[in-house]
Amino acid sequence: EVHVVEAGGGLVQTGGSLRLSCAASGFAFDDDYVIGWFRQAPGKEREGISCISSSDGTTYYADSLKGRFTISKDSAKNTVYLQMDNLEPEDTAVYFCAADSSRLGATFLQLVRLRVFFDEHNYWGQGTQVTVSS
Repeated sequence: EVHVVEAGGGLVQTGGSLRLSCAASGFAFDDDYVIGWFRQAPGKEREGISCISSSDGTTYYADSLKGRFTISKDSAKNTVYLQMDNLEPEDTAVYFCAADSSRLGATFLQLVRLRVFFDEHNYWGQGTQVTVSS
């Protein structure tokens, strides 16, 4: 069973920054894996925004992020981070992460696969709230 814990959210003003963390367990971090970040705004579906692959170090970002977010990993700590800069009110949402073993690179399809995997097994964590005030 995969277990994830998200942290680092908060209230910031437009243009501010936050760094989210995702601590994952339940699979072999020494093996290849992919971890993705998702967000869900009020009244909207959960959307995948970024993921990172350990097998080839690739990263993927949704176009909506406009180059403002950076995903990174610390395998020694089994943790993935999402650095969010120049935040906008449209970024207000609950942010979730999902993880799974994978030898494939980071792509949009990996985010789709992670979402389906987590939905099927109800692995989603509590998420962390990000609120950006205008």
